[in-house]
Amino acid sequence: MSNTKAFGDTAIENDASSLQTGIEKTSAWKDFLALIKIGIVNSNLITAFTGLWLALHFTGQSFLHNLDIVFFTLAGSALIIAGSCVINNWFDRDIDHLMDRTKARPTVTGKLAPAKVLTFGIILIGMGTLSLLFTTLTATVIGLLGVFSYVFLYTLWSKRQLVSNTIIGSISGAVPPLIGWAAVDGNLDKMAWALFVLMFAWQPPHFYALAMRRVKEYKAAGIPMLPVVKGFKTTKRHIVLWVAVLLPIPFFLKSLGIPFLILATVLNLGWLALGIYGYRIKDDIKWAKLMFVYSLQYLTIIFVAMVIVTLI
Repeated sequence: MSNTKAFGDTAIENDASSLQTGIEKTSAWKDFLALIKIGIVNSNLITAFTGLWLALHFTGQSFLHNLDIVFFTLAGSALIIAGSCVINNWFDRDIDHLMDRTKARPTVTGKLAPAKVLTFGIILIGMGTLSLLFTTLTATVIGLLGVFSYVFLYTLWSKRQLVSNTIIGSISGAVPPLIGWAAVDGNLDKMAWALFVLMFAWQPPHFYALAMRRVKEYKAAGIPMLPVVKGFKTTKRHIVLWVAVLLPIPFFLKSLGIPFLILATVLNLGWLALGIYGYRIKDDIKWAKLMFVYSLQYLTIIFVAMVIVTLI
């Protein structure tokens, strides 16, 4: 599959102008939120905060006495994630018009000049790196590894060339809880790595379900997502296998107590049962939607629960 990009701004501007009809007008604020992919930023901040919170808890440190670390960790994480997403939008501006969920991005409609978008992304990453330097060097290095994996390994390399792009992209998505933990304790505990594995394993079933729902758009954009290349049957099998990988992870988080262990296990078994149900249901798209929604609820519940159980 070709990875040639149409970097000619004139061609892109012509494509963008032809897309104006039928696209809802957006405010500058909405364009900004779309540019930084605010949904991704917010979800990753939840996991980064949880990693930080747990590190404070298990090292016996006070949250209120470390508000500076909390601020620099969350600000730094948000900035490097946002910057990476901006660069992703800059690079993908030649194909985003082919997908309904991305065709209104300001990089597609021509509201923002490509050079300015790229510069903005680099500035955000720079500011985020400086913020993380106020915590620990370990957190900073991990943050930069996350940027490298998302921008270079995923966006610039694997997304358009490899069917394993989702797995490669999962590395960056699993980094935030490590950043949070390392900002407090540079000697990463096994619990920090359990959070990393949890986030890594969560992403393939989440994004494969999304790809099943958007399979025509990914195909039109030339992105070799698993459902596009291997079909729904293989994708469903991979989803179930990845959900099964989550089953033992709660037992590496047993320091959080029996109530959390039970909750996490129930959530895992529920997701696995829903996955197996996919072999009986005839409507694959309906099943994919159910799996996608469950994955979102799963992520929120399990990470919020990690914080709550330490307060009880």
